[in-house]
This record gives sequence, structure tokens and C-alpha cells, in this order.
Amino acid sequence: MSNLDKIIRRSAPGAILGEGPLWSKRDNCVYWVDILSNNLHAYFLDGRSKTWHFPEHITWVIEREAGGFIAGLMSGFAEVTLAPFSIKHIANPYPHEPENRMNDAKADNLGRIWAGSMHKPVEKVSGAFYRLNADMSVDEVDGPYKIANGPTFSADHKKVWHTDTGKSEIYVFDVINGELANKRLWLTFPEDWGGPDGMTTDAQGGIWVAHWRGKDLGGPGRVTRFFEDATEDFHIDLPAKQTTSLCFAGDKLDRVFVTSAAENLPEDREGGTLFEIPSDLLRGHTGLEPMKFKG
Repeated sequence: MSNLDKIIRRSAPGAILGEGPLWSKRDNCVYWVDILSNNLHAYFLDGRSKTWHFPEHITWVIEREAGGFIAGLMSGFAEVTLAPFSIKHIANPYPHEPENRMNDAKADNLGRIWAGSMHKPVEKVSGAFYRLNADMSVDEVDGPYKIANGPTFSADHKKVWHTDTGKSEIYVFDVINGELANKRLWLTFPEDWGGPDGMTTDAQGGIWVAHWRGKDLGGPGRVTRFFEDATEDFHIDLPAKQTTSLCFAGDKLDRVFVTSAAENLPEDREGGTLFEIPSDLLRGHTGLEPMKFKG
């Protein structure tokens, strides 16, 4: 059996833009979104699934310590509860860019959310990197970006990696006294790798990156584990051509779930599937428990 045959399908294909997987120990599930269908999905580890439909694009959810979630919507940051279902707007960080939308996000060890944005038609370099603070204030911390993507923190939260998929570049910052410092280029993807998309960090110090299919990349999608010095450790191919993000999950954080997209690839029969990579392909690597928002 090839490694590709070992990949487990945890949803039907067809999500237009599957993204933003989040492990919830509280709910024993992986939450993930289909941005362009305005849907939040949950895959419960007992095999059940559930979907919530939103009135606008939803790009990620992050758990709150107090319960419920913070979500990234087309209109910005929002408080969300699922039972009963409710949405409360917090802030629009880009009122001057009405065609922008939120993209990817992570919470840090201080309980703040770091989130990127992008121009929805991807025709302008108008995205930025924002921080939602526990008092619900918002700071723009870096930019501009074409497609701000995939923040992930080191285990000690002294570094954060952030991507501009539109430029095929990944940057790394130091985090000093809670603020970004010393931005530098960490890695540029060659064209045949596609574009760097969502990311996560493992407990052993590796950085995992999902590959968004490039124009001329005809092979399968892929996730790659890099060492902190940006050299490749190993990669895992997936059946869909457009992999978008990934997260570790499960009680031991030894399961990896990968989102993918069907967007603009009707011939890709696996596009838009939520995949699970079996543990024997992970080479013993485990994840870090995701942080929660403290506001």
C-alpha cells in the first residue's frame, strides 16, 4: 500500500475552500470551515459530523476561555456561540477595504488572536496582519500582504511564522514583550511546490506547511515538515491537489487533519475533502494544544 492510499477521508469531497482546522479538546472534534460556502463544519472523533451555516464568509474559529468562539468573518472579528446559535460583531479592522476578508489565524499564550486578511478577488495587495487583544481592541501589526496566511507560533511563543501565499514567501518574527520584532524571510517556495498555505507547529519544534497548488503543479497536494532553520525534513502527499491547512488533534495530539479545496479544479475529485493522516506517517511527531482567546 502506498502512503497516498493510507490517507483517511473524514468528509465528502466538494468544500469549495476548506480551511482553518481547529482541534477542540472541549468538544472532542475538529472544527473547519468552507469559506466560500459560509459553512462551519465539525468532525467529532466519534465519527459524527455537523454543519452551521453563516450569513457571510467564515474563515476560522478559535475557542474562548469563557466559552464559545471568536470567528473571522468577511466583516471582521465576531463572537460566536453554537448552542444557541448567535453572532455578535466585534470589529472590522479594514473599513477602508470593503472587498477584503479575514483569512487565517492563531491564538497566542497571552490569549490574543493574530489574524491575516486579503483582498477577496485577489486583485490588490491590500491584506494585513492584525492582533485582536483581550480587551477587544485591534492592532494592525504588519503589512501589506497579498494573501496573509498560516500564522503558527513556536512552543515557547518567542517566534511566529507568517506567510504571504501570493508571494510564495514565509516570514518569521521574534515576539518580544508581546510585540513583533525582527521580521525576516524564512523560506521562499519554488514554483513546483505550489504556494505555502496554512501552518502548524509540533511539540518537537518542526513547522508543518500545507502546499496550495501552483499554476503548473500537476501532482497531488502535500504537507511538509520543516526544521526551524527552514530545511525540509519530510513531506506527505495527499489525494487533493489544493491542500490548505492542518492541525494536530486527539487526546495525545498524535493525529493530523488536513483541509483542502475544490475551488477552480472541477476535475479534482478529492478536492474539498477533510483528510486524516494516519499516525504511522507522522514519524512520532505530536502537536501542541491550541491556545484560547482570553477576552
